[in-house]
Amino acid sequence: MNLYHYSIQYFVTAILLALLFTANSALAGPPLLCHAFDIGNAKSLPWISHDWNLTGKETYDVHNLIADTIAILDTDPTVLVHMETLRRATLYSQMDPRSAKHLLIKLMARSDSAAQDSAASALALFDLGYFAKSLEQFEWVHKDASNPAQGLNGYALVNKAIQLRGDDPQMEFAAAIIALNVPASEHQEHAQKAIAGSKNDSLLARNLSAHFRDAQSETMAEMISRTPNVKVAHQ
Repeated sequence: MNLYHYSIQYFVTAILLALLFTANSALAGPPLLCHAFDIGNAKSLPWISHDWNLTGKETYDVHNLIADTIAILDTDPTVLVHMETLRRATLYSQMDPRSAKHLLIKLMARSDSAAQDSAASALALFDLGYFAKSLEQFEWVHKDASNPAQGLNGYALVNKAIQLRGDDPQMEFAAAIIALNVPASEHQEHAQKAIAGSKNDSLLARNLSAHFRDAQSETMAEMISRTPNVKVAHQ
């Protein structure tokens, strides 16, 4: 190989490494899945991993996933509990890919049946939208995974839930994470409402002050507050 070709190869490699570094420094993975949300002592699906990947030592029976998930969502109105429960449900669904489709169908039916009650409808719409976005981000990582929520606009559903729910900083927090790649005006509005509302919500305040991945990474408040339109790393 002559010097010219060596130089070109070196230059191309340097560019690729720089792009990879930039992507990874933005977000080191799908934010709805790789960050565990603090729900205090609230009940959720059992979870033993400290990361977002299954350890292989889980004893949870995934056949109970749909019934257990719906039971938690129906009994606890705390949005952060819904976020963490749906995060775990999305990850557990990799043990049985059919369960993701069946849970999605159940959430769609639940959303339709709650249409007459604005409070119940808001949470049902939120759950459907949030789960749809979680499945979309799961597909980023597992390219061979089928996404039963393909075609569903999860962000639009979450926005509609916010309109029905009214003032809910926890829903705004969820929307801000989902909206990391939407126009700045929409993204910043969600972030500002979440941060302002955390003054009267200690659980949300703890989640905003938590670091995204580790002590060296940015906090969740910093992550949702910075200028959006940064590509999320698909790992």
